[in-house]
Parts: sequence; structure tokens; C-alpha cells
Amino acid sequence: MDMNDTRPVAMVTGGARGIGLAVSRRLQSDGFCLSILGTKPPEALSDAWAGLEQAGPAVYTQGDLSQSEDRARYLDRTMEQFGRVDLLVNNAGVAPLVRADVLEMSEESYDRVMAINLKGPVFLSQLVARQMLRQPGRPDGLRGTIVVISSVSANTVSLSRAEYCLSKAGLGMLTQILAARLAEDGILVYEVRPGIIQTDMTAGVRPVYDQQIAAGVFPMRRWGQPGDVADAVALLASGQLRYSTGECLHVDGGFHIRRL
Repeated sequence: MDMNDTRPVAMVTGGARGIGLAVSRRLQSDGFCLSILGTKPPEALSDAWAGLEQAGPAVYTQGDLSQSEDRARYLDRTMEQFGRVDLLVNNAGVAPLVRADVLEMSEESYDRVMAINLKGPVFLSQLVARQMLRQPGRPDGLRGTIVVISSVSANTVSLSRAEYCLSKAGLGMLTQILAARLAEDGILVYEVRPGIIQTDMTAGVRPVYDQQIAAGVFPMRRWGQPGDVADAVALLASGQLRYSTGECLHVDGGFHIRRL
């Protein structure tokens, strides 16, 4: 890429599938260059990645978000390719391999989920924020934006996914901490809290959620789609909310509304 190119650069973890792919597509359509991190080797990616490559500047790094060397390599690759970072979307995450009651949850499962879902975003955000601080300020007065994708599980109990809920609750606090630390430096930080989104992760429990949707558990009686989350990220990345930081944007069909 020509280093004189003025297009903004977005790093999207898990950006080649599911919600992350929808986010990548939307950001690309909004003029962002893409740097994506994923666990699959490039040759194993779906045709969707080829579509991103053909549509605009995009680079893919294979790596494990829980590993410090892979996080550093991801940022290095981004800088080598594009020379700057304007947006980080902490999207990648995993569910427990086995849903188990909290009294039966294994330490192995806890460590795996927390390492990927929480530790990885914490220290990748640290790396990227430092890079944003090294960059000159932009004409809009900002240095960058960090968006954290959490879940309604941040404050909704699932007894069979305790480790997942704990990791997402941690992401909510990460958002607040980063927003407070980086506000005066011109780096905005937001949380997007999706509800039940129709992806591979929820495919195995679709009948359960179909029943809940039909019963009105969600005021908007439909599944959330990856594009719904992508629209929220695009808004936060647009720079239109320049006097807001640390905000949580719910994308859950109204599930968070308390009702009697």
C-alpha cells in the first residue's frame, strides 16, 4: 500500500468469519483498509476472505490472540502494510468447548476462554493504544478508536457458561478503564454488546433461542444478524460521537430493557 494513502486502517480480530466478517465488510465499504487476525491458515479461509482482498486493501495474519508474540506480530504486520492504525475492533472470542454447570466447570476451560476472550483483547488494546499515541493527531483531532465486542452475557447469567460470562463482564470493565485512560489523548473507546446473533457459535442451540424469541424474551422478535453488529461498529468508527467515550451500545433487540 502507498504510505501516502489517506484511507483509515482498521484492525479486526476474528474478522474473516461470523460477526467479524460482517464488520470487516462494512468497514471496507466505508473506506477502511483492513488488517485481520484469525486462527486459520490463509489457504483454509472461505471465499469471503478472497472477496475482501479483491474489494480493497486487506491483509490477513494467522495467529493466536492469547499469545503475546502473535499479538505483536499482528501489529507489526499491520504497520508494515499500512503504516498506521486508526481503529481496533476486539471481536474474536470463543465459547466453552463443553457447556458445564458452574460447579463442574474445569480450570482448563476457564483458562482457555479467559486467555482468548479477555487477556488477548487487554494486551492487544495495550499494544495498539501505544501505537496510536505514537502517531500524529489527525485533522479531526482524534488519534484513533477502540471498539470492544462483548455480549449480553456480560450481565446475564448462564449457569452452563460461567467462564464465558466472566470474560465478557471483564470486557465491559476494560472498556471503561481504557476510555478513562485514553480520553485526553484523543482515543475513543466503546463497547458493543450483542444479543443472540445468528452465527456458527449459536447454531447448536438454535431451537432454544427460537422458542425464547417466539415467547417474547426479546422485544424485537427476531434473531440478531451479524450485519446488525457491523452497523453499530460502523457508527462508532465514524467519528460522529466525538464527545462520547466509554459508552455501551446494546445490539440485542431490546433484551437489556428491564420489564415488569
